[in-house]
Amino acid sequence: DLRAAGFKGDLLPAISLGGVADVRDVIERPILMVRSGPALGPVLGAAYAEAETGDQNVIVCDTGGTSFDVSLVRDGRPVRSRETWLGGRYSGHLTGLSAVDARSVGSGGGSIAWVDAGGLLQVGPESAGAMPGPACYGRGGERATVTDAAVVLGYLDPEYFLGGRMALDVRAARNAVGKIADRLGCSLDEAAYGIMTIASEHMVEATKEITINEGVDPRESLIIAGGGAGGLNLALIAQELGCRRVLFPRTAGVLCACGAQFSDIAREWSASRVIQSDRFDLAEVDSVLGHLRAEMEEFKRTFENRTIEGFRQEFIVEARYRGQVWEIEVPIRSELRSPEDLDALAAQFHDAHEAIFAIREPDQVIEFMQWRARLTAILKKPAMEAEFADARGAAKPAKRISTYFRETGPIEIPVYRGEGLKPGMRVEGPALIVEPTTTIVIYPGCRARVTALGNHMVEIDAPKTRAAKGA
Repeated sequence: DLRAAGFKGDLLPAISLGGVADVRDVIERPILMVRSGPALGPVLGAAYAEAETGDQNVIVCDTGGTSFDVSLVRDGRPVRSRETWLGGRYSGHLTGLSAVDARSVGSGGGSIAWVDAGGLLQVGPESAGAMPGPACYGRGGERATVTDAAVVLGYLDPEYFLGGRMALDVRAARNAVGKIADRLGCSLDEAAYGIMTIASEHMVEATKEITINEGVDPRESLIIAGGGAGGLNLALIAQELGCRRVLFPRTAGVLCACGAQFSDIAREWSASRVIQSDRFDLAEVDSVLGHLRAEMEEFKRTFENRTIEGFRQEFIVEARYRGQVWEIEVPIRSELRSPEDLDALAAQFHDAHEAIFAIREPDQVIEFMQWRARLTAILKKPAMEAEFADARGAAKPAKRISTYFRETGPIEIPVYRGEGLKPGMRVEGPALIVEPTTTIVIYPGCRARVTALGNHMVEIDAPKTRAAKGA
């Protein structure tokens, strides 16, 4: 009982819109919590991007034990979609629930590596889970995972996993990956690097789907990386996508959980009314929007005795060219009452369609399908301020560790403890930066610097790295 324990605040569970809601609303509509965890990653990503770089287009990647979740922040806001699945994409149930668009693939730290009947190396979607977990956990697991490959490659410090609270079994990891190497007829290091590369390719394809296929050039985007396994290979993913910067927050290992601290109370209302641009009924649209405005105002009154920073109101319509299957979201005014308003709305749709699909058909009839109103009650956020004085100078490694990279072969590299790195310090790759909840691999041709806020910005030298790979 939270009250008995002395809790005097409001209980605000996370919801799929990328915000939080009153617990009573969630009890009435528990479906609001579907995929609510991944929905908070881009909330934190948008906050970090604004504070660190001012970037408006951000790719947020979260790599956990069983999956890789990727989402997009466009124009400073998390991208939402009604293509929300309960269960696997295309294998589960399509709910139609408006939610942050987070795509998942079964490729995480616990994803199992295996060799198929044709002798090809595969990774996932089966996962070792938490029990028994990867072989290196020493809990009875015998099948090689991405985490085991990282241990073999020297990308994890076996003596400082989880901040030193858990020792990793290197021998068990080598035995598990060794079985894969024997099947492939290659060295242990080559097998481990192959596992890491294939896992990365799955993640690259998921990222392309949510960026390139949606009209976003990943080369012009900042990647914000999180999850316990996010630091193992996100530099590889960035290289393949052509991204030049990857930001690892200090809270990277708990990215989505931390996102709850930066979330606002969100509520959405919708009305289905199909109206075509060649027979646009202004009176009917005004009636629909008026009903949505009334519901929004009624909900706003519930905040009269609560402390909030303010409200943000948004009105959206889902629209498409006649004959299309999928709709796109178009921001609209709260009132549409004149032919000029319709002309402006049509122009907005054409612009949005061209931005996403590179096609503009001004003579086509537009179908307006779903009308929505979204209210955000803005809550006070934790301050993002520089916690340390600038300490430009050479970073001092805590130790050195034997690793393997395709560009270098076996090589001994420095290991830095995150708490020992201060703003302004730089780390040249190859190297490791170890935080209590994640490890960041600085690949050859990359470098990291500690930002004024104490986060790690990894700069990718993609052309040099690709040239090395091509050689």
